[in-house]
Amino acid sequence: MVELKFDSNGLIPAIVQDHISKKVLMLAYMNKESLEITIKEGKTCFYSRSRQCLWRKGETSGNTQQVVSIRTDCDRDTLLIDVIKAGPACHTGSETCFFEDIVAPEQEDFSYENLYKMLVGRKVEKKEGSYTTYLFEKGTDKILKKVGEECTEVIIAAKGGDKAETVFEIADLLYHIMVMMIDAGITLDEVTAELAKRHIVDHKVKQEKMQ
Repeated sequence: MVELKFDSNGLIPAIVQDHISKKVLMLAYMNKESLEITIKEGKTCFYSRSRQCLWRKGETSGNTQQVVSIRTDCDRDTLLIDVIKAGPACHTGSETCFFEDIVAPEQEDFSYENLYKMLVGRKVEKKEGSYTTYLFEKGTDKILKKVGEECTEVIIAAKGGDKAETVFEIADLLYHIMVMMIDAGITLDEVTAELAKRHIVDHKVKQEKMQ
């Protein structure tokens, strides 16, 4: 293993980021033992400076982090850990520990997570004139009907060879699928975890074939 530079207390900062979105989730610390456990078990384990003991992420909350990769910076005194998360990273319930703005962007960047949260808001707060609120009020059958219609429109656009139109229809389909997910109580994390599981299995199969 690469020789890392731990500080005088035997610790090294570990930045944890989401493997899919690349969003920074949290900053914690590791000692040699917790790093070895993380590598061996494939899930993040840290060292608590306040409690002065090891703690496995999610051991009480269930919000575990499956490790995809661990990298170090050019000085070898900081770790960057890519993970597939099962639930929020922050103890507050936030997806990330970094949610309080000091200098805020003029406009929030687009992400599937932000879109999902906005759609949930339309279901909970019921904004007047909102198409999304209208779908939730009409119920599951209406939502499923729209998903079916959008699937057909994607197929027609793709069959016609019009790339721009196909992209437009795919965007419509993804939007309606997210509405369907929220109606069914399905989270983005659950879908991401399923895709990640398939990716890991496929990667292992490829490795076995190469051996």
